[in-house]
Amino acid sequence: MLLITVAGAAVAIALILIFTAGAAAGHHGVLGTPGASQFPTRTAGDHPSSSPNRHHGTGRLSAVSPTIGLARGVTSPVAGGFAAARAALPDMSVAQLAGQRVIYSYQGLEPPTGLLRLISHGEAAGVIFFTSNVGTPAQLAQVTAELERANASRLNPLRRYPLLLMTDQEGGEVRRLPGQPYLSEKQVGESADPPAAATAAGAGAAANLRSVGLNVNLAPVLDVFRQPDNFIDEYGRSFSDNAATVARLGTLFVKAEQRNGIAATVKHFPGLGAAAQYQDTDLRPVTLDLPLSEIRSVDELPYRSAIAAKVKLVMVSWAIYPALDPKFPAGLSKKIVQGELRQRLRFGGVTITDALEAGALDPFGSIATRAVLASRAGMDLLLCAQQSFYEGRTAMNALKASYSRDSAYQQTAFKAAAERVIALRVVLAG
Repeated sequence: MLLITVAGAAVAIALILIFTAGAAAGHHGVLGTPGASQFPTRTAGDHPSSSPNRHHGTGRLSAVSPTIGLARGVTSPVAGGFAAARAALPDMSVAQLAGQRVIYSYQGLEPPTGLLRLISHGEAAGVIFFTSNVGTPAQLAQVTAELERANASRLNPLRRYPLLLMTDQEGGEVRRLPGQPYLSEKQVGESADPPAAATAAGAGAAANLRSVGLNVNLAPVLDVFRQPDNFIDEYGRSFSDNAATVARLGTLFVKAEQRNGIAATVKHFPGLGAAAQYQDTDLRPVTLDLPLSEIRSVDELPYRSAIAAKVKLVMVSWAIYPALDPKFPAGLSKKIVQGELRQRLRFGGVTITDALEAGALDPFGSIATRAVLASRAGMDLLLCAQQSFYEGRTAMNALKASYSRDSAYQQTAFKAAAERVIALRVVLAG
């Protein structure tokens, strides 16, 4: 039997302590190669501790300024919620911090128990609804009330603030709810009085969403279509092939929505208007090889107008724009999210990805890997739209693991992103 000296015992004890501390910190290894997730997820029966200060060895979370990452001097459209968001952080766990950056989805008319559990423990920012989730308006209203009851749990430090409950209610064929707006964006642009029609569409969408308990619309589309029947024009999702017209009508839609209590989301930055009919980012990788001058003078023009009108959210596309970043899709690109959108266009609101499971991201690995890449690119909210809450939980666990191994600089940016999302919830509380 090996005899251990006193000095050897001290070394052994030190190694045990180091190993134990590492395990308590929740370290799960480095980011894996594309296609292989190295972020384990909980099983359906697992749930967080009932303690709201369960920090996995990190101690109390210190607040930071939600303006970190924004252009100097920018006034955020969610600035009214900044103070409350900062005040909430010290009462949150790392899992709750990560959860505030995830939008979940599910299949069917009833939210699963696992999703309700995540919400009740403060590990969800919100939920997106699809047609499969909508039976009747009364049924959906009952569901949103059920979700808010879960959100009101004493285990949730953000229980005072509503979930972000959203859908795609663009108008025309792209409507998840029955009812307004009846006209597609193209029909609005071709109407006898486009400005009045755009205002009516935005107000109608807001009234419809409010009636069933939703508070965020992933609309309007600000893409400037180039060719008839291309990817965006095929379903009438663009107001016009003229950038100035799109800017004017899109901004009127945004103002009407937000004036009526619904947070508007403009998409798909910097623009999918040049995509051919087969260039569907939901299905496959898409590259739009446009000159930088065209991107900025045509595709980005409507965003300048919407940002000036204080739009609360911007959705970033999954296409690659070589003139801006030859390597990464826009939503995974620091150059585009932090450089073009935040600094150049001076957007101060909440950034949100397109669907994280999109085929355009197939070359960039698993959901866990995509979640971390999007977060580090500067995306505040990750949209998990696979209609399974497990996808959102995987993204949340990946963000939690990422935070635990991040540098102090990365952790600061992570917290600022979560605070902007919380601030949006605060603002929507009224």
